[in-house]
Amino acid sequence: MPAALLPRDEVVARILTVFRDFGFDGASLAELSKATGLGRSSLYHYFPGGKDEMAVAVLERIDTWMRERALAALTGAGTPQARLRKMLDLLDEFYVGGRNACVLGNLVIGGSREKFQEFLASAFGGWIAALRALAVEAGIRGPEAQRRAEDAVVRIEGALIVSGGLDDPAPFKRALRNVERDLLAPTG
Repeated sequence: MPAALLPRDEVVARILTVFRDFGFDGASLAELSKATGLGRSSLYHYFPGGKDEMAVAVLERIDTWMRERALAALTGAGTPQARLRKMLDLLDEFYVGGRNACVLGNLVIGGSREKFQEFLASAFGGWIAALRALAVEAGIRGPEAQRRAEDAVVRIEGALIVSGGLDDPAPFKRALRNVERDLLAPTG
């Protein structure tokens, strides 16, 4: 489809790949233009607020995906273990088996962190809270459930960084298996 006819949602999807691959600071207008097929003036037509507005649109898209897919899986039908497995499968698919970087992780780095801190804290905090609630439902007590939920997010996010640095998805795959094994394991 010619760039001029792209729906805004498709433009946001293409911009997401640039922020995922280059972070906010590294996402130049030239890269954004190349990814979308839009000239700078057309990009500003879609996003009058410039790159900041583009980043907000990307963050809103990720937030919607997380809430409607990954976090919703944790509260759906089935055992806590089955719901955790479903969330992990969705993350595996979203990150293409550990081959794609995390946009949120890339926005924590550099000057964009301060700019998007409130959103980042909400996104990571919501994810941790959902995992904590699942752990509590599975019989893990409050403080331990919180620690395990935080550790799960740290493992997943850290594994995405290591997998990217090594150009090897194995650490990400292993992190998903370890989260599945450890988050809901009986306390001992």
